[in-house]
Amino acid sequence: MTGTPDETAEAARRSQAREKLAEETPEPSLGTRLGQIGILGWAIVVPMLLGVVLGRLADRHFETGVFFTAPAIMIGAAIGLHAAWKWMHRQ
Repeated sequence: MTGTPDETAEAARRSQAREKLAEETPEPSLGTRLGQIGILGWAIVVPMLLGVVLGRLADRHFETGVFFTAPAIMIGAAIGLHAAWKWMHRQ
């Protein structure tokens, strides 16, 4: 058997509560989902692009090739991923 009557009743209550919550908060539309994907993309790309710009400026100033650009891109990516992670968990 699957469980006692108390466990079965508790499972039924949890299922009913999930169904009620689903009715109260409907699934977001396709446009909303695409907008969220766009926001996440920009949240990652913009800090990376700033890293490229700042790295290239530093490389030109110090005449170092790509010594500052490569780490600046990685730092920008880390900042962007962190921002996207925080944004996703707020939603």
